[in-house]
Amino acid sequence: MKTLQLADYLVFLVYFFIVAGYGYSVYRRKQIKSISASHDYFLAEGSLTWWAIGTSLIASNISSEQFIAMSGNGFKMGLAIATYEWMAALTLIIVAVFFIPVYLKNKIYTMPQFLSERYNGNVAMIMAVFWLLLYVIVNLTSILYLGALAINGISGIEINLCMYGLAFFAIVIALGGMKVIGYTDVIQVVFLIFGGLVTTYLALDKVAELNGQHGMVQGFNYMMDQSGDHFHMIFKKDNANFPSLPGLTVLFGGMWIVNLNYWGCNQYITQRALGADLKTARSGILFAAFLKLLMPVIVVLPGIAAYVIYTKGGLQTEMLGPDGIINPDRSYPVLLNLLPVGLKGLSFAALTAAVVASLAGKVNSISTIFTLDIFKKKINVDATEKRLVQVGKITVVAAMLLAVLIAPFLGIDKKGGFEFIQEYTGFVSPGIFAMFILGFFWKKTSSNAAMFATIGGFIMSVIFKFLPNFMNLEFLSSTGFATLVEQKDKTMAYEIPFLDRMGFVFAICVLLMIVISLYDVKRGIKVKGLEVDSKMFKVSNGFAVGAMIIGGVLVALYSIFW
Repeated sequence: MKTLQLADYLVFLVYFFIVAGYGYSVYRRKQIKSISASHDYFLAEGSLTWWAIGTSLIASNISSEQFIAMSGNGFKMGLAIATYEWMAALTLIIVAVFFIPVYLKNKIYTMPQFLSERYNGNVAMIMAVFWLLLYVIVNLTSILYLGALAINGISGIEINLCMYGLAFFAIVIALGGMKVIGYTDVIQVVFLIFGGLVTTYLALDKVAELNGQHGMVQGFNYMMDQSGDHFHMIFKKDNANFPSLPGLTVLFGGMWIVNLNYWGCNQYITQRALGADLKTARSGILFAAFLKLLMPVIVVLPGIAAYVIYTKGGLQTEMLGPDGIINPDRSYPVLLNLLPVGLKGLSFAALTAAVVASLAGKVNSISTIFTLDIFKKKINVDATEKRLVQVGKITVVAAMLLAVLIAPFLGIDKKGGFEFIQEYTGFVSPGIFAMFILGFFWKKTSSNAAMFATIGGFIMSVIFKFLPNFMNLEFLSSTGFATLVEQKDKTMAYEIPFLDRMGFVFAICVLLMIVISLYDVKRGIKVKGLEVDSKMFKVSNGFAVGAMIIGGVLVALYSIFW
């Protein structure tokens, strides 16, 4: 039933007032204790604890993209989609050990600043514009659209009103700056995890009822028995979902580029740790890695539960989209509508918390990049600290309004919202990651090579996207480089799986960057290196033990669900 009862609204209002009240108290304390300096506003410099950094990372990452779109992929392809989450846990450890020390040692606060100091201002400015366009047009709008779609599916509230409400709530939090975002994210994650686990428990209990039983364990065992094909982590080439997760590529190929670029070269994510000292930043990131292990339980298992209920004759009309075709992205909202009064409000609050926290974090990063890397450097180089904070707040409102205007026209293709975001982000991420990784660890990397990766990587991604339909299709298909994929207009076309495409583009970018850099060195062009010392990468015993525990859990999971 697409309505919320009075008890549901009361639970949601409790959540709203707790977050808003705590955020306001943090903001007031900040006003009393410190001036509105730009680094304090954008980075909460030195004031976030390890647990605030860890929870803020998760709150900013987990949004409608996961609750709605990844749950939809759980319905469609099963546990394999959890690879994004579980590999992210390992990726976070790599970022904490190798990436964060470089940023902190060189006092890097934004990603364009890194590119400016390592290469030159032209590379930094091009990428600043790239990131702003990507964050607003793809990320911010998709989070807002999918979140509004989910809330509409649960409450029946008109979708545009849902978008306005989410945008307003996110703006209120984001205007308080990174410290308010960081500490309110702790509450958001509590609601997110607790509400998400309640939803998972009740969804599995619903599955158990299909077999005349009750309980989470019984429901999970029945799911394993009835949908064993949904509990494989690695797809074979004859699997219909192979183009989305192409076999061992998820372990040894493009999935690494997705994760390392997202967690290590992304202003939206790394901003949480850039204002802390190394020990605090690493502890926070390790905490986030542990939380990542839990995410598939919250966002993927409900999707599989919806699939089992559907195959057993339930949810036959609820899972249909406006076009009368089954829409996997409806699985999570549909499950929430099965929950009892009160608990539905708690799960509704969890979903809203995920969306709002992610929106606030994303728009804060947009504000940071525009203010510090464009306004401060190109528009008003003499801007005062107070003026920078004012511009940052104006940018928060402007970016969110722009997202509200664009979101209704967002075209999520038939692959689903999660893959839409991953694929279109993947047009720029191979070149960006190549530019960052060589910039970190190879001092000879030149600015010309970086410029090539910036523009050339994007062009190659576009070429590889459409190349298969202009070549010998049978040859490409027989070699495994291309597969037939149904398009949005229901026609069939050959495509290189986007994870493979990212791997190819990354490898070509690295190779040509090396060639260009060596040629530049030979011509006598000077390059700017960063301060990197092997001692920076040494970790504490506690961190090492935590990392080994996470590694052991991942090995066990992949061994069980191979």
